[in-house]
Amino acid sequence: MSYIGKSPSQGVRQRYYFTAAGGETSLSGADDNSKTLIFSDGEYIDVYLNGVLLVAGTDYVTTTTNTISSLAALAASDIVEVVVYDVFSVANAFNPTVGGTFTGGVTMNEVTFNKAVQGNTQTASVTGSTVLDFDTYQNFVLTLTGNTTLANPSTEAVGQSGFLSITQTAGYTLSLGTDYETAGGAGITLSASGTDLVPYLVIATDRILLGAPQLAFA
Repeated sequence: MSYIGKSPSQGVRQRYYFTAAGGETSLSGADDNSKTLIFSDGEYIDVYLNGVLLVAGTDYVTTTTNTISSLAALAASDIVEVVVYDVFSVANAFNPTVGGTFTGGVTMNEVTFNKAVQGNTQTASVTGSTVLDFDTYQNFVLTLTGNTTLANPSTEAVGQSGFLSITQTAGYTLSLGTDYETAGGAGITLSASGTDLVPYLVIATDRILLGAPQLAFA
């Protein structure tokens, strides 16, 4: 929501009032309400004398830090109002229409997606000792070209889940590193030919639970 004046979370502008004693040509420091005049950029202030807007660079200058100077000598009881607008950076935001990138941590409550969310999938032919990259991929579509061992990875994240799709035509075996666990420690027995599907869930940095394989999709 947009605000004019002060928002609930940040200052947008600040007003200062100075009552002249007479003869002043510059103003700085505490105003009538004991607020100290501070501004970051003289381009972002307005100065009024008895309600009349003064012209920057003609009626006053702001080249001295936090000071309104080069005023025509003020008369006693003249009222000078200074309005200072905050200089701030727009947040690194996400535009729901065109998208965007967050550079920090994000906490979301009650998020609704209107499109399917797809995890990155690696498709590869493998044999021998193979280390899966859980940091880059969620799912793995593998074709065995020889007996294969899934060696212990170092990139898995607790709570990560997905599937392994394993295709072969020659009865190759699949062995498991110690980080991979199966029900009863039975290991994985693949079909001799076809495509098998194995679900997984990471419950610790060195514990990847493999579900029972669904065999020989055709």
